[in-house]
Amino acid sequence: MYEPKPEHKFTFGLWTVGNRGADPFGGPVRAGLSPVELLHLLAEVGAYGVNYHDNDLIPIDATPSERAQIIKEFKQVLADSGLKVPMATTNLFSDPIFKDGAFTSSDARVRNYALQKTMINMDLGAELGAEVYVFWGGREGTESDATKSALESLKHFRESINFLCEYSLAQGYDYKFALEAKPNEPRGDIYLPTSGAMLGFIATLDHPQMVGVNPEMAHEHMAGLNFMHAVAQAWDAGKLFHIDLNDQNYVRFDQDWRFGMQSLKQSFFLVKLLEDVGYQGSRHFDAHAMRTEDYEGVKDFARGCMRSYLIFKEKAAQFNADSSIQSLLAEIHSENNSLQPFAGAFSLEKANKIKTFAFDRQKIAARGLRYEKLDQLTNELLMGVRS
Repeated sequence: MYEPKPEHKFTFGLWTVGNRGADPFGGPVRAGLSPVELLHLLAEVGAYGVNYHDNDLIPIDATPSERAQIIKEFKQVLADSGLKVPMATTNLFSDPIFKDGAFTSSDARVRNYALQKTMINMDLGAELGAEVYVFWGGREGTESDATKSALESLKHFRESINFLCEYSLAQGYDYKFALEAKPNEPRGDIYLPTSGAMLGFIATLDHPQMVGVNPEMAHEHMAGLNFMHAVAQAWDAGKLFHIDLNDQNYVRFDQDWRFGMQSLKQSFFLVKLLEDVGYQGSRHFDAHAMRTEDYEGVKDFARGCMRSYLIFKEKAAQFNADSSIQSLLAEIHSENNSLQPFAGAFSLEKANKIKTFAFDRQKIAARGLRYEKLDQLTNELLMGVRS
């Protein structure tokens, strides 16, 4: 029942299953695998697709002939395995040139190099079939506001995204751009730190219809926020172009745990939202195996992400079919018929009626909302004691 199928659109980045387990206090614990070897791993565990940063696939200092050979081998394994490439992105944070940002750098040489690097990878992404292009500004921030202007930095970022939108249009790529927010790390503060901030920024662009968001569960949880609420806002705005699924203890460093590892109820309501609204995009797992694992453990990690999603999907269907839960929800959300004349769009007549309506404040306030019972029923469903 919980085996991945192509229609589930489960994807992983090369950087996720290729993570070697290094952290700030210790080096790698797993040998590095080539992109081709990682494709074989993903095909073995049943993934639908693979996503990549440019330098996950091609080293930043590769020669033209080395680049061509890598791309040839990668495309051959994609064809043989049936794996898709739904999304591509650019590494604008690892190389020392990006130590003070890429698109928000105060140095025009850095900003233009970032444009060059991105356009070259957009070309490759389009060749590989990617339809979504993600922008995570890992170094787009500051440790001290004395160092650069937040207003100028946002201006530079806007100019860069506008430029790349025009490039996509000129090339006929039809990309959807997805901006990914994060509150901090590796910078002390990252500009546009939440999905809501990104949505506000998108409205200021020249081609806002081309640009949406790629919310990540761990990033919103790092700020102590409710990830499902951020996803709901993005969906409501028509801007949920991609999504990164993982797990995270609240208000910690970026942990990128296996999906469903920590936040069971939050993960459940997220999956329920995606399934209830009919989200058709990739379910991308931007996470990695624990440092304790070898590559068999990496496979366990990848299978676990997909299996957990499918279990939550089944639980969401059970929630929607549970007669006690649905009866309680109907009671909680029942409408008072006396308010029917107030429904719908504004009119001056409605406004005057609302102004003069006699609300029984004490009676309304005295009503119990049954949230305790509803939440307990939800817990029992998740704990497997409701069939």
